[in-house]
Parts: sequence; structure tokens; C-alpha cells
Amino acid sequence: MPVSDKKRAYGSKMHRFVDEFKSVFIVGCDNVGSKQMQQIRFAMRGQAEVLMGKNTTMRKVLKDFLKKNEGHPVEVLLEYLRGNVGLVFTNSELPKIRDALVKNKVPAPARVGALSPIDVFVEPGPTGCDPGQTTWFQALNIPTKINKGQIEMISRVHLIHEGTKVTDSQAALLQKLNIKPFSYGLVVNYVYQDGNVFEPEVLDVSESDLLGKFLGGVSTFAAASLGLGLPSKATAVHSINDAFKSLLAIALGTDYKFARATPFVDFLANPGNFAAAAAAPAAGGAGGGKAAAAVEEKKEEEEEEVGGAGGLFGDDDDF
Repeated sequence: MPVSDKKRAYGSKMHRFVDEFKSVFIVGCDNVGSKQMQQIRFAMRGQAEVLMGKNTTMRKVLKDFLKKNEGHPVEVLLEYLRGNVGLVFTNSELPKIRDALVKNKVPAPARVGALSPIDVFVEPGPTGCDPGQTTWFQALNIPTKINKGQIEMISRVHLIHEGTKVTDSQAALLQKLNIKPFSYGLVVNYVYQDGNVFEPEVLDVSESDLLGKFLGGVSTFAAASLGLGLPSKATAVHSINDAFKSLLAIALGTDYKFARATPFVDFLANPGNFAAAAAAPAAGGAGGGKAAAAVEEKKEEEEEEVGGAGGLFGDDDDF
């Protein structure tokens, strides 16, 4: 197939993906080989489409798409097509696809000059190297001893620090010990959905987390509104409850009565109710205990409200 035909086919595929899928992962693909990419494509079959290519080609195709679809929200992707990146299109659940993408990793040796993505430690114990190779360990200041005809490391060694370049000696030692400290795969850099681009950490936020944050904000707002005396939707329930408690206190402390207060008045009017509540734990076990506790709490609350009403209307001696 001529080069121009390949580019047209690539452009058509990308245009189709943009129209068909609503979400896109922008992934880094450093140190990912063709065989590993094939495995990732196979794992994503039926769930997502992986599209790789040169940045210049992807930007050109995307600009051509935008010329035919002015104002399309996918335009925000242009500024993220920098470096060795690819696009993964999907309509499936984003956390599930993200986990499947980062799960596919391949162990790799430490190459000279490569930046270490992690801290590399070498554990103590036999190395399998003969005594004639002690110079490798001495060059790295690694304490060793000869045990049973082979070199043995005495203590755990922090061989390579994260973010530093791998030296010749470090790479040679790891190769001799047959250690592949690194693992490479696709890295999710950003997530696009419905015109918005966000960090992949957002996918770890659950619905319950969002609800908890929202309710916490509502509680704070309600407390501030109550403290300032400013009525709002968040304080409506509290205001109504406080008003009902005040009316109930008046009904229990005076001759004024209303329908909602009748159950409380009737309960206090019959002392036998308190005896029945006290006997409930013995008859009903744990469930009865909870009921009695609730009744007792209600009683104490009502008594406090009655006291408040007395202070409001004055003592009997004042009449």
C-alpha cells in the first residue's frame, strides 16, 4: 500500500474512533515494544481501540477532522499530543479499562544511561559469582564475603536511586545477578471525556466519596447559615425541628395543645408508660434495651424543653 494510502487509512480510522467513542486515554508508551503492544491490543479487544502514531500525524488528522466539525470538544486533545504518546478509545467503564492497560507490564533489565523509575535494592545472600569477580562488588562499595566458593552479599544494598541514570557498573552487576528491576507498560497520563481532560487519579474517586464530600459541604453551609441567622434550603429542616420543639415545650408546659403534641402529652400523663419502658429490656432483650434507651432519651429531652417553657412563661407564683 502506498504511503499516501496508509495515511488516508489511518486518518479514516482516527476520524471513525472520534465519532464512535466518547472517552479517550492519553497514554505514554516509552520502552513498550511491538510485541507488548500486540498483547495490549489483544487484551483490549471488544473493550477499547488502541491507536498509535507519530504526534505530527495524529495532530494533522485531528485538525482535518476539526475543519469538518468546527467546535467539536475533541479539540482539547491537540495540546496533549506531545512526546511518545498514544490514544486508547473506549465507551466502557473508565476505571476498568485503566486497570487493564496498566496491568500489562513486562520485566526489563537496567540499561546503561536509562533513568531509573524506581529505587532498586539488591538483597543479601549468595550471588552465584565466583571469588574472581569481587571487583564488580568492590567498585560499587558492596560488602561481601566468600562462602562455599562463591561471593555472598552481607547486607541489603540500595543500588540505584529513583530518577538517577543507570551506570555501567550497576547495569553489569544486575545482569550478572540476573535481576530485571524495571517493568514497562503503558502509562495513563490523562483522560478525555465529553470535552474535559483530567488526571487519571480522578477515576479512583467513588460515588460514595463524592456524596460524602457533598454532604460535608452541605453540613458546613447549614452550620454557617444557622450561626448567622440566615435561612436557606440547607437549614429548613433544622429550623422546622427547632420550631416544633419550641411549640412542644409550650404544649407540655401550658394548657395550649395541638394535634402533633398529643402523643407526647398522653405519654407523660400516664406514669405507667415509664414502668413499661423500664421492663421492656427484660422482655425484649437487646432490642427492648434500645427501645427503652430511646424512650428515656426522649423523656429527658422533653423534660429539658418543659424547663425552658417554664422560664419563658414565668413561675406559678408570678400569676
